[in-house]
Amino acid sequence: RDRIGVIGICGLSGMALTAASSDSRIKAVATTSMYDMSRSISRSYRDSYTLEQRKKVVDYLSQQRWADAENAKTGLGLHEVPFDESGNLVKGDRILPETLPASPNPVLAAFFDYYRTPRGFHPRSINSTTAWTATTPMAFFSFPMVANIELISPRPILLVAGENAHSRYYSEDIYKRASEPKELMIVPGADHVDLYDRMDKIPFDKLTSFFAEHLKVANGRRLAR
Repeated sequence: RDRIGVIGICGLSGMALTAASSDSRIKAVATTSMYDMSRSISRSYRDSYTLEQRKKVVDYLSQQRWADAENAKTGLGLHEVPFDESGNLVKGDRILPETLPASPNPVLAAFFDYYRTPRGFHPRSINSTTAWTATTPMAFFSFPMVANIELISPRPILLVAGENAHSRYYSEDIYKRASEPKELMIVPGADHVDLYDRMDKIPFDKLTSFFAEHLKVANGRRLAR
C-alpha cells in the first residue's frame, strides 16, 4: 500500500496531481508535458481569454446543451474554443485539419506532427480525426484542477517539461505553487510531443530513480535502482 505512484502525460498530468491532492494513498507523482486542462479550456493558452470571451464561451456551451437536446444527440466541438481576428467565436467539428496550413502556429504544428502523422495517428483517435463532445468544456469551467496542490506535500512531485514546449509554463507554474519536496526537470531541445514518444528524449532513468527512491517495498526497504 505504500508503493502507489502515479505518472501523467499531457492532460492527464493535471489530473494525476489533482488525484494526489485528495488521495494520500498516492505516495509519489510524476508528470511529463503537463497540461492543466481546466486552465487551458476555461482561460485558453497562456490565459489569453478576456472576461468577455470567457462569457461568450459559456453562453455558446449553454446554448449547445439546448441544441443537443433538440437533436437528440451530442454535437462535436473544440475543447479550447478559439476566436477569430474579429473577435467571433469559432466552432469546429475536428481538432486538427486534414493538412497543415502554410504558416501554422507552433501549438498546431506540434500536435499535427504527432496526431496527424504515423507517430500517433489512429483513425478512431479524437485528436487525429474528429473532435470532443462540444459541451465537454463545461465541466472544466466548473471544477478547476490542481486547486489544492499544497496538500500533496510531504509526498514528492517530479515535473518534466521540454525546453521548447509551448506547455512548459504549466509545469513551471505548478512548481512555484507546490510545496517541497518537488523537482522541475527541463529536457534540453525537447518540445511538448517529444515526451510522448521520442525514446532519446524521454528521461526514463530519472523517472525510474524518482519512483525507486520514493516508493517503499513491504518490508520497509527502498526499491533497488
